[in-house]
Amino acid sequence: MIAHVDALLRARGPFAVGRGPVPLALLVALLAICGFLYGAAMGASDARALQALYSGLKVPLLLACATLFCLPNFFVVNTFLGLREDFGAALRAVLSAQATVAVALCAMSPLILTVYASSENYRFAVFMNGVIFALATLAGQRTLMRHYAPLVQSNPRHRICRLAWVLLYVFVAIQLAWVLRPFIGDPGSASTFFREGAWSNAYVVILRDVLGF
Repeated sequence: MIAHVDALLRARGPFAVGRGPVPLALLVALLAICGFLYGAAMGASDARALQALYSGLKVPLLLACATLFCLPNFFVVNTFLGLREDFGAALRAVLSAQATVAVALCAMSPLILTVYASSENYRFAVFMNGVIFALATLAGQRTLMRHYAPLVQSNPRHRICRLAWVLLYVFVAIQLAWVLRPFIGDPGSASTFFREGAWSNAYVVILRDVLGF
């Protein structure tokens, strides 16, 4: 397992940059295991085993489902720009980036557990988890750029595809994270897989409650 993580982060072996077969099974395994480990730590803020289990299941579910929802549109963009022949390499890039996000999250599990042990402030816990997700996303972007470098060099239109993926993924992931909440679990509420009103629209809530529209 550790050897695969090292190979992923260094883009070596089955995870090397290029147009070879996509190591789908390894990437899915890394995303599932590492995502579950961080999710379990994320849901352990109030030492509730059930919430830790729920959150452990939801983090890899968030990463995997957001990716699956975006891939058909990403394929269409690649095809429209005449880059369909390179889609295998592009797929390797985005899946490697997602696995990197999960690995980075897992690596920061001790940090969030230390935060929980140091403070009982729920808002601070939410904030710190947001910071950790942001850092993990940056790590994923580093992997994405490494894999896309030769593609962009061969055809500059790949820059458009890379940007399209990032924008599309962020848009979908925000809504999906809203649906799957709670990830941390409010100490004043019972442990649940979905919160009441889970299927509402995150962007409507942002416009109404945050921006005042």
